[in-house]
Amino acid sequence: NPKMKRPMKHILFFAAIVGLHVSAKKSEDGFVSIFDGKSLEGWTQRNGTATYEVKNGAVVGTTKEGSPNSFLCSNKLYGDFELLFEVKVHDKLNSGVQIRSQTKGGPKGRVNGPQIEIESSGSKGAESGYIYGEAAGGWMTPADKRKPHKHFKDGEWNKYRVLAEGARIQTWINGKQISDLVDEKKLKTHPKGFIGLQVHSIRKGTGPYDVAWRNIKIREIKKKK
Repeated sequence: NPKMKRPMKHILFFAAIVGLHVSAKKSEDGFVSIFDGKSLEGWTQRNGTATYEVKNGAVVGTTKEGSPNSFLCSNKLYGDFELLFEVKVHDKLNSGVQIRSQTKGGPKGRVNGPQIEIESSGSKGAESGYIYGEAAGGWMTPADKRKPHKHFKDGEWNKYRVLAEGARIQTWINGKQISDLVDEKKLKTHPKGFIGLQVHSIRKGTGPYDVAWRNIKIREIKKKK
């Protein structure tokens, strides 16, 4: 019956679409996007006067002369997690992504906590992917472990992966592991906090420079009892 064939085709087509949708969800493997690619909903700027806006599906942070370090921070706090993001930064700008971070003396206070370093490699390599204590004691990754490298591709999008479980924080750039750090002391002061996108301050008479992030996803990890 010709009349029966058309509905069946529609049913099969619908089933295929549903199947693709379910498959896509499974492939995310527990990751949730914390930037929707269209707005800064779910984020709040803390410190500084650098500008943050959405362009072509990315968060673009632009320096402002005379501004201290600026941070666009997630409203939600995270403890143990796996974080994925892509970043592209101007060759002359230093940046970073805060994890488990907080503010001193209230919501408008100084942002502080562990930071995953972002900077161009240049001709000599750089310290991208190592861990810095922003307003929290300086470098967490020991000096003998901070070997300059060129795994960060200048002028291109770079894929970062950050795995924070208890006192252990591991980082990867473009699939290459950069740091594997255990810091019990920092875990006690910063066990949980926001994710923060940093636009660093710049010297007078320089800039403007920008840094962009996209595909920011996180998978929370439940602590083992």
